[in-house]
Amino acid sequence: MNKTALLLSVFFGAIGMAYLAYGKKQGEPTPALVGIGLCAFPWFVTNIWAMVLVGLVLTAVPWLL
Repeated sequence: MNKTALLLSVFFGAIGMAYLAYGKKQGEPTPALVGIGLCAFPWFVTNIWAMVLVGLVLTAVPWLL
């Protein structure tokens, strides 16, 4: 894993933790599930561009739904 992938993993993981805390506090499942997804997807996606794309899509899901 290179530095960029590690930095992106930490960045999207932090956003995921915020979504998870918000969803849990408000009792809404969509932000909570997206938060879990944002914390977990860097384990499975190793390509930098795919990581950015998946992270941005997951970050936008609660705003779009």
